[in-house]
Amino acid sequence: MKRLILRPAVLLAVLLTIFAINIQAQDLNSATLLTRSEQYDKAEAIFQQLIQKEPANSKNYFFLGENYLADYFADTISNSLTVAVKSAKEIYQKGVNANANDPLNYIGLAKVAYYLGDDKTATEMRAKAKSFLLPYKNLKKIVPPAKDYAYTLAKIAESYIKDGEVDTSLALPLIREAIKIDNKNRDVYLIAGDIYITINDGSKAIMYYNQAQFADPQSPTANMKIGNIYVKGRALKEAIPYFEEAIKLNANYAPAYRELGQLYSSAGRFDQSKEYFIKYLDLTTGNIPAKTRYVNALFYSKDYDGVIKNVEEIFAVDKSRTYMNRIAGYSCYEKNPPDYDKALAYMETLFKTVSPERILWKDYYYMARILLKKNQNYPKMVEELNTLKSQLEKEKSKYAAAPNAAEKAKIKIGLDELANKVANLEKDVANADAEIERGFGEYAKVLNYKPGDKNLLNEIANNYYNYKRYEGAARTWVKLIDPTKDNTDDLMRIGRAYYIGEKFKTADSVFNAVTIKSPNYVPAYLFIARTYSKMDPDYKLGLAKPKFEKLIVAAQADSIKNETEMMEALGYLSYYHMINDNYGKAKDYYNRMINLNPNNKDNKIKGYNGLGSLDYGMGGREKTIEGRLPYLAKAQESYNKTLALDPNNASARNMLKVVQDFEALVRKGINPNEIKGIIKNGAGQPIAYASIRVKDTAAETMSNTRGEFKFEIPQGSEVLIISAKGYKSQEIPITKSRVYNVTLVQ
Repeated sequence: MKRLILRPAVLLAVLLTIFAINIQAQDLNSATLLTRSEQYDKAEAIFQQLIQKEPANSKNYFFLGENYLADYFADTISNSLTVAVKSAKEIYQKGVNANANDPLNYIGLAKVAYYLGDDKTATEMRAKAKSFLLPYKNLKKIVPPAKDYAYTLAKIAESYIKDGEVDTSLALPLIREAIKIDNKNRDVYLIAGDIYITINDGSKAIMYYNQAQFADPQSPTANMKIGNIYVKGRALKEAIPYFEEAIKLNANYAPAYRELGQLYSSAGRFDQSKEYFIKYLDLTTGNIPAKTRYVNALFYSKDYDGVIKNVEEIFAVDKSRTYMNRIAGYSCYEKNPPDYDKALAYMETLFKTVSPERILWKDYYYMARILLKKNQNYPKMVEELNTLKSQLEKEKSKYAAAPNAAEKAKIKIGLDELANKVANLEKDVANADAEIERGFGEYAKVLNYKPGDKNLLNEIANNYYNYKRYEGAARTWVKLIDPTKDNTDDLMRIGRAYYIGEKFKTADSVFNAVTIKSPNYVPAYLFIARTYSKMDPDYKLGLAKPKFEKLIVAAQADSIKNETEMMEALGYLSYYHMINDNYGKAKDYYNRMINLNPNNKDNKIKGYNGLGSLDYGMGGREKTIEGRLPYLAKAQESYNKTLALDPNNASARNMLKVVQDFEALVRKGINPNEIKGIIKNGAGQPIAYASIRVKDTAAETMSNTRGEFKFEIPQGSEVLIISAKGYKSQEIPITKSRVYNVTLVQ
């Protein structure tokens, strides 16, 4: 055999070449180890150096792209998917340009497309990558080499993992083929374990992670992943040895210290937790991203005060990390007790200082929740404001009706104080309104990212409802309707929201849709009747009358089961006929109340009280003493029947006294129903042709040219409504007084 003899210069060149190749390989290995150690900044620096040295080496680009994605998934709170995939896509494309025949960068592009929801491109890129894996007959002569071939198949399988889900029908066959080709490949086994943990098969995941450990005994990664499985299953004690083993294999493997710190924190062993976190931070001294991951660990272990403290420490060193306002804002929202004002301040800073592409959907989500929770007292504030406004109107009426200047001055003090309260509360409600509307605007941005998320839609709809945005609640609930299922309850919920939001025509159409689908569904008929009653509150048009009659027809099929609905219908119809002077019809409906259920005392009381009111009213309308007395006698009889059933019934007792007093006056020939007064403006000038109407009735008169009025009101009248063109209407409670002098405000 002829011996090959190299001259010294040639030998030196060969040795330098081999040394350079070894250094390059070592550098690539070091960089990927840094990626696995979650030191992404250091890894990126080495990858960039490698790319400068060997711009034609496509693998450098691929692993840098993987580093970008791993960095994102290690911290989805601080990082932006948009930014991460943009960086990864650019570098993968450069890898393709460097070597169009290397399948790895096509897999990277497939991942990026898949994360962005572009399934078509993802499929095309996977197919492109696979096209470089030539069919094999002999594994020893496989092209590319078995290790690379198996790794490529495994990475294609990995590309099917997204959002905690994986299509095993596509991923697992690739993994099985990869293991067949190279059964000593650590990375293939790690990816296999990741796929099985994604489908919550911890046993198989552990099996494959153990295989990975066997394939590379010095790697701490498999132990880390097994430890994380036990943590996920809340078997914290079982997890500890795996993290400790990872540290034994690599004493500088920082993530293991962080995991132990987080684990002991979750277990409430805070001294040990602190010890491991200190070690983690020592290993990553000056590494702000590492501190960020520590903060994330605190967040996930629900140490929200710790998060806020550490974020402020980071800001003290590096104010440029404004994205940390995100996790601080989240923590202020989540901590107990929450600090919504501080949470909002952090989030406001985040939105002002971070570029739009770095804003996450969770940022909009937390902002929406913060704004709403900050104003969670809004419904009570609105109720309080309405109550105060009602009190204010009463005080104004008292002031207007005061007989002299001294009495007016006395009332004025309380009136001014009440007016000031109303004004301040109106400002608070207006501010809350603006923030709540902004909150729903943030929810709308979240929906751009997650348009079909049912939990999100339901949360938004419920908040619309709770914050008195009933139409918004209804519109959102509509999106949750499943036409393939019985959606009666869903439709009723939507209809009720429109009803409460006073969108009566829309509510009516929804309730009618229910009756078409379910002709015997009584609650739909009830809400149709209520809807028309709301559209005709004064009973003038009788819009609800045929609807309540239809409700009775639907409900009487089982009048006991539908007793509540029957009583509401009978109550409406009896009162409707009473105010329209249809005495016979009204009496029939009140008697139906009494006889609806012999065992229901409350129904009978309502019926007898109704009959008493009916006869009392008829007695008031009669002009002669002889005509009035029989009605008043019947009214007393009805109220006495109520008191026989319920001796403590205050309404019946009071009305019985009113009827008895009225009868006494009638017998004396006095008309107790006549009232009079003068309507003036703020300057004391009389207002001609002002309307004086009894609320909820057709009884009305007009003031004369001197502002005077006098007329007979129906028995049982409670409120006068005084109005005139160019003036604010006033509601005046009717008391025993027969004189009502009113001043209207222009």
